[in-house]
Amino acid sequence: MKKVLIIHTGGTISMLQDEQTGSVLPANVHPLSGVSDLLIDIAEIDEEIIYSLPSPQITPAHMLELAVFIAGKRADYDGIVITHGTDTLEETAYFLDLVMDTEKPIIITGAMRSSNEIGSDALYNLIAAVRTAVSENAANQGVLVVMNDEVHTAANVTKTSTSNIATFQSPQFGPIGLVTSDMVLFHHKTLPRPLYKNVNKISKKVYLLKAFAGMDQEVIQAIHLLKPDGLVIEGMGQGNLPKQTVSALQKVIEDEIPIVLVSRCYQGIVQPTYGYDGGGKQLKDMGIIFTNGLTGPKARIKLLIALEYTKQHSLIDDFFKNGV
Repeated sequence: MKKVLIIHTGGTISMLQDEQTGSVLPANVHPLSGVSDLLIDIAEIDEEIIYSLPSPQITPAHMLELAVFIAGKRADYDGIVITHGTDTLEETAYFLDLVMDTEKPIIITGAMRSSNEIGSDALYNLIAAVRTAVSENAANQGVLVVMNDEVHTAANVTKTSTSNIATFQSPQFGPIGLVTSDMVLFHHKTLPRPLYKNVNKISKKVYLLKAFAGMDQEVIQAIHLLKPDGLVIEGMGQGNLPKQTVSALQKVIEDEIPIVLVSRCYQGIVQPTYGYDGGGKQLKDMGIIFTNGLTGPKARIKLLIALEYTKQHSLIDDFFKNGV
């Protein structure tokens, strides 16, 4: 029988609803800790609790600590399952996918409803994640997210609803697999992905900014004064910004601060199509780095990692051209 390590980090999946107030709070004892008897027919289970944090409190430094922890444990297990809060689950999954060099399955799951709420998805998602972790077809697929009977890649999955249990979706390409009552069925294979090994710290400051109608240079100037190491902007459409932002962006670039552009649309990629002031072609010619289908939060994660390797613009540009 295969052996799986479950790593708990916190989140709704680790919380309970207060019956009097209705609020959902961390439990004194993890409600899913010690459920290995329910998994005995699937795998031999060990458990570790390394954090008990609501996921808005998870930082890239925590993500790196988690990666290091997994690296020290993975030789003893056939697969790893991580329970995590849903608010930043996709960022942690993508971070691990970029830095973890492993053929063994690494599965992340969570819950939209705490363990004692009516219709809780907590235990069900955990069981589905363990079943995926022991699936032969989950190997060499990178870090996967298993929620609501679906298997998603870390690069493509995103939280789409504030409360619906079917919140995790991959709008661009859909899930790569399904969890049924008697099997884990993969209908796609992931492409080879870039790996950025030997990241031993996350020390840079990168801001994420969303473009809006009427946006001018003031907010970019304010961020520039904070002396960031990098900036990610969710632009409009195919990658366009109001023309009033251009002069401030140029000054950021002149200070050799990389700017990465994604789209605020949840489908499609940015392209240097439009040649007007603030259009994608002008932004690309200025030296703004275009992504390849990442969301803003994931582009920020990738830029944080890239900056630990280099500050050279051309190399950072290559980071974002090299897959997702």
